[in-house]
Amino acid sequence: MSLIPRPGSNDDDGFDDYDAFVPEHVPEPGPFLDGHDVLEGRDHTAFHRLTRQLFEERTVYDVTFGYNLARLNLDARHPNAGYRYAVDADDSNVLRAEFTPTTEFCPQSDTLATASFRAWNADDATHEFDLVRVRVAPMHGASTRINARLTDLESTYQETGEIPDEGESADASSPF
Repeated sequence: MSLIPRPGSNDDDGFDDYDAFVPEHVPEPGPFLDGHDVLEGRDHTAFHRLTRQLFEERTVYDVTFGYNLARLNLDARHPNAGYRYAVDADDSNVLRAEFTPTTEFCPQSDTLATASFRAWNADDATHEFDLVRVRVAPMHGASTRINARLTDLESTYQETGEIPDEGESADASSPF
């Protein structure tokens, strides 16, 4: 297992294809997606291919596994980890994304969810949604804290139309 990201790696053993939706290899939709139109099949894979591209451009990498975070959904070793998506029931211009990390104590969850939010909501992000809301699944021990920070980041973005710089914090009490 490499600890250094390997952009463009061709090591595909144990990974599903980006065009395949394998329900057994993605997490079950969690409470953030309840009551919303969860993407499945071709809809899921289409958005996930776009996610791969955006994450590659912005180097949203899981450094533990050394790959683009979008690849986690395809990693058969971690069938309950990755992203699930749903179109918001109240606003079809909003996509909800719920990140389920590999463990309940994953130290990268805050960083990965924040980087995902930034990638999906950047000015040049090419998708059909005005906003992609991001949350961490409640199985993570710090999900309440992380999700409160993501909510603050989202509110700042909606109020100003801009994502605060990485050095700025939407929550002044947060060390990140």
